Order: sequence, then structure tokens, then C-alpha cells
Amino acid sequence: MADELSSGASRLTTKIGIDTEELTGRTFPYQFDRSLVDDVDLIAATPGEDLNWLEDVHLMYEDGIPAVFDRYTNAFLKIHFEIPPGREDEYARKVLIPHLREGNSYGIWLKRRHAKFAQPELGPWPASTRPGG
Repeated sequence: MADELSSGASRLTTKIGIDTEELTGRTFPYQFDRSLVDDVDLIAATPGEDLNWLEDVHLMYEDGIPAVFDRYTNAFLKIHFEIPPGREDEYARKVLIPHLREGNSYGIWLKRRHAKFAQPELGPWPASTRPGG
């Protein structure tokens, strides 16, 4: 989990859209290694009794690369490993869960600095979370 956002002088591409990996200069191991998310229990990871949020998470594509949409960041988290056919949405969800649990979402980093009122930093995903804002 990053405590600070880097303000390094990096050059951005001129393509249209926001590339989170490019903006933050960061990727995470679970984006590249399927074995790191194979054991994610989606039912156990679901906050509260609401399974509907999980049904809204689907595998999509960003720049031709499989990706899952991170609502906190309003951007895609690319998935760089091979996804078994027929399990696309499952693996999109399995990558998103550790991303949110570990507080690696760019949107969560921004919440630490700019939230206007105190709120759970990581939402309902982990059992305990410090307040942000």
C-alpha cells in the first residue's frame, strides 16, 4: 500500500483516456500472476449480504488488454495473465478484490488526502479499516 503518491516527472503518452498504470507508475503482482488470486473466495469477500455488486463486475478490455474496472479510481486495472476461457468475469472479480482489500486503488490513495469527511478508507472489504479523510 502506498502512503504517498509519487510526483515524479514522468512523460505521459498522448493517447486519449486515463491509464492508471501510467499515471501512478505502479503495477501489482496479482495483475501478472494468476496463482495469487486463484484462492480468492468471492462469496467470503463480498461485503455484507449484498451479492449484487459482484454481478456488476465484468472482464473488460483497456488498450486491447483484459482489465477490470475499479470504481474508486474510475479507471481500469489491467490483467496481464492468461485467463481460462469461460472464467473471464470470475478472474476480473478475483483481481479486483485484493486490489481493494490491500488499499492499492488510486482512488483510495486520493481519499486519504482529499476526502471532505471521515469515512472507512477501504470500504467494507476488510474486517477493519482506518478512517480516511
